[in-house]
Amino acid sequence: MKIIFAGTPDFAVSALAALLAHQFEVMAVLTQPDRPAGRGLHLAASPVKQLAVRHGLPVLQPETLKPGTLKSAEIQKMLQEYAADVMVVAAYGLILPQAVLTIPRLGCLNIHASLLPRWRGAAPIQRAILAGDEVTGITIMQMDAGLDTGAMLLKKSCAISAHDTASTLHDKLAVMGAAAIIEALQLLAQEKIVPVAQDNSQATYAAKLSRAEALIDWSASATQVDRAVRAYHPFPVAHTYFNAAPIKIWQAKVVLLDLHGQPGVILAINNEGILVACGQGVICLEVLQRSNAKALPTAEFLRGFPMQAGERFITVPK
Repeated sequence: MKIIFAGTPDFAVSALAALLAHQFEVMAVLTQPDRPAGRGLHLAASPVKQLAVRHGLPVLQPETLKPGTLKSAEIQKMLQEYAADVMVVAAYGLILPQAVLTIPRLGCLNIHASLLPRWRGAAPIQRAILAGDEVTGITIMQMDAGLDTGAMLLKKSCAISAHDTASTLHDKLAVMGAAAIIEALQLLAQEKIVPVAQDNSQATYAAKLSRAEALIDWSASATQVDRAVRAYHPFPVAHTYFNAAPIKIWQAKVVLLDLHGQPGVILAINNEGILVACGQGVICLEVLQRSNAKALPTAEFLRGFPMQAGERFITVPK
């Protein structure tokens, strides 16, 4: 089976590595153009490109695949010349127009990090945590022109633990997605897959993340604040203000204590962390970070940035 692979970040690396390990014939790799990264903002190749180069695979990096541009027409011609059976897509980041979707003989298969039709869109892992979902998973989907609306070919479930962050859940689903695409391709080759249409009435949308939404609302419940801290780890990171100083919260937990106070007020500081009142309940802040400093456990953080009970975290700086 001849395959074109399209993907960009670490999530997609697991799938490409699995395809190569199972000796599928990867004809070429589509990935996003090199982007500035790091403090020096030097151009850096995507994780998928780095793996592809190590294996000597042809790499295509168009800025866009939208119809009507000369570059897009050139890329489409190149893709057609590979005469691929399938295109496997995992977090590629560019929209594939209908003209591209129909190039491979068996179409394009997407590795989506949710149990469709729940959480279509750009941030399914984070939205599942924010919503308090207890389970998510991987859907291998036959791509069409809609946003994650295509027929489902294979689904695998994954529990979301009370301690999962977007980072830990991402890693679990990346491994699961790699195994799922191998299984789906094997079943497809054996003509043992039956596409199942999505129930559009059950669809939810996982909107792209923004830094603004990661600002902690202390009037929310402790449970909601805890979900936000976990969902926005490692990006865009839940944050708040102490007086005028921005503070990032990397780790926290809900605590069951009979303490009460105005939202955002520090109720106590102990060996576990900083206990803060929420709109309902109490949360313990365990790992914090101030500007231009490292993320630190509470005890270390407080040595350089003292706080005390009665002081208050705020949503908007004074």
